[in-house]
Amino acid sequence: MTYAAHLAGTAVACYLTATVLLRSTWTARSPRVAIICWQAIGLALGLCAIGLPMSIGLAAYDEGIGSALLHLVRDLWHGTLPAGLGVTQLALVGVGFGIATALLGSTVRGLVSAVRVQTRHRQLLDLVGRDDPAAPGALVLDHPSAAAYCLPGMRPTVVVSAGTLDLLDRTELAAVLTHERAHADERHDLVLLPFSALCRALPLVGWLRRASETVALLVEMRADDKARRLHAEGPLANALLRFATAGSRVAPAGALGLADAHLDARVQRLLVTGPRPWVRGLTSLAVATTLVALPITLFFA
Repeated sequence: MTYAAHLAGTAVACYLTATVLLRSTWTARSPRVAIICWQAIGLALGLCAIGLPMSIGLAAYDEGIGSALLHLVRDLWHGTLPAGLGVTQLALVGVGFGIATALLGSTVRGLVSAVRVQTRHRQLLDLVGRDDPAAPGALVLDHPSAAAYCLPGMRPTVVVSAGTLDLLDRTELAAVLTHERAHADERHDLVLLPFSALCRALPLVGWLRRASETVALLVEMRADDKARRLHAEGPLANALLRFATAGSRVAPAGALGLADAHLDARVQRLLVTGPRPWVRGLTSLAVATTLVALPITLFFA
């Protein structure tokens, strides 16, 4: 098989694996493994999108994309292109570079935009936030609505509103704070960033939007798990139910909020425990690792 055929097959395998993951129920019981699988699929898809047009354009060299690019630069310098490499093939190589630029640019723009929004919000918090012994390690906003979120970054900040302090008891508040600190500790904002970039760079790939939403939910479930380990499932489930009843608003732009997504599903998951799906999780992880290894190997073969 040619390099292009391998990359095309990998792209199809990425789609099929993503379709299976979107329909799977085991991911809710092992969100960390599921997140890793999705990251591998996203990286593999990005590499395939870049490498497929390049490999078609560089087919005359019959070698890995990295080596072929080096030979192309050398031949362009000397003006001695091989037979079968014309304007169309060079255009395909340009398409590959264009996709790479779009993906990298989308990621950088998303990161810069998030940092800008977070900086503005952090400056606002410095003015209106206050410390409160009832919420150790968090800033409190004097607002009657219930809200709790993490503002990620180099200086992650957990924020709760005065309405949240009135709404939750001590154990529920402790579980909520642990949930938000989990977002900061595991840099879940960076987990979500590549999928947002893929959605912007490849808007015609419809399932990427569903995948991005799925990863956002898995990130919340992962933070729920860390809170459950320290505080059991009851306090966090009660807190989520109270937020749902209070009609809590979502977190501001650039932040990760407790009540942003699928509260009913998350409460049900916390209350109905089950064994971890080790076999399916490890199988999916092996498949995802293979998918990302293939295009990397083809780039450097």
